[in-house]
Amino acid sequence: MAKTITEKFKQTEIGEIPADWDVKKFIDSIENSVEESKKSELKSSYKSKGKYPIVDQGKELIAGYTDEESKVYKKSIPLIIFGDHTRIFKYIDFPFVTGADGTKLLKANEELFENKFLYFALGRLNIPNRGYNRHFKILKEQFLPCPSKPEQEKIAYVLSKLQKAVENQEKIISDLKELKSATMAKLFREGTRGEPLKQTEIGEIPQSWDVSTLRTVCDKTTTINPTKNPDKIIEYVDVSSVSSEQCRIIDSTKYLGKDVPGRARKLVKHRDVIFATVRPTLRRIAVVPKELDGQVVSTAFCVIRAIESKACPEFLYYVVSSSDFIVRIGHLQRGANYPAVTDANVLSQMVALPEYKEQKEIANILDCISKKEEIARKKLNELNFLFSSTLNQLMTGKIRLNLEGVNI
Repeated sequence: MAKTITEKFKQTEIGEIPADWDVKKFIDSIENSVEESKKSELKSSYKSKGKYPIVDQGKELIAGYTDEESKVYKKSIPLIIFGDHTRIFKYIDFPFVTGADGTKLLKANEELFENKFLYFALGRLNIPNRGYNRHFKILKEQFLPCPSKPEQEKIAYVLSKLQKAVENQEKIISDLKELKSATMAKLFREGTRGEPLKQTEIGEIPQSWDVSTLRTVCDKTTTINPTKNPDKIIEYVDVSSVSSEQCRIIDSTKYLGKDVPGRARKLVKHRDVIFATVRPTLRRIAVVPKELDGQVVSTAFCVIRAIESKACPEFLYYVVSSSDFIVRIGHLQRGANYPAVTDANVLSQMVALPEYKEQKEIANILDCISKKEEIARKKLNELNFLFSSTLNQLMTGKIRLNLEGVNI
């Protein structure tokens, strides 16, 4: 289907491209008239279902739905929209309503470009951040590769297939997240034994479960001053090192004791749960892995260390990452620019506790879903890398498609 070409290349404004390709200015790649959405009054009309999708500048393609027929964009479809604030391109091939002002509606100059190829070529551009609604001017200064239209169609076909695979994998992850959330809600309300329920201050729970503060099942933790051992290497985890999407530690930084940041004070052990108290509703929560045992985290974390005779650490991890717990903590946060809660706020929360064996069973069930999600995310990363590398190779002509060997 594809082959590496050894033919001649030429140097251009966008680097080396095949000798038989052209380079076109962005402004020549689109039709002369560039339409722009005006400030929308649709905010009150955004809903989960409706006749027409509302497309806005954010990462999600569809931000909501509306039934307002008069605002629907139907002409010149398919087209590309560009968020002048977000710098995000989207390919639209259905009637829609624009939901944000400053969104540019772009139609390919069909004498030069195939619409889907132009969309992928634009998405490869590096547009520096210049603030709110100031990026279209930069876009107008860009240049794009322009192979023959038959080759553009083949390139767009291959990239579309890869992009669809990425979207399908994202859907799998989304479904697993929903499954985990629903399973957590059910298990924390009904348990695993089919017991009758009783009413408590935190809602219905199984008859045999107890309710107590988180503090009563947690051990005391310690703070240290790494600068007292200036030549000792420590591994440090700050708030940005914890993924709110995955609820796990994804990074850490090694420092000499004399060089550590001022917030590097909280000593952690394997299986401790760390809960970010700054912007707590973002769910920067994680279990400390074995390789970080004895290392240090930021004072912006509440360290939750289970007393093993009373609580399973992994069970507490799922409790404090549950929607119910996050909502309750959210009501306690204070501060406008950096809303936060205290360790005391976290540890004083009431939690429902079954006996240890059932805690472990619940944690194991949720771990199974988490592991499936982790595998799905690794697959997504692989697909994203494949898409990115293929996009680069095809858009620079380093790989050329056999035009007779790809059916579209």
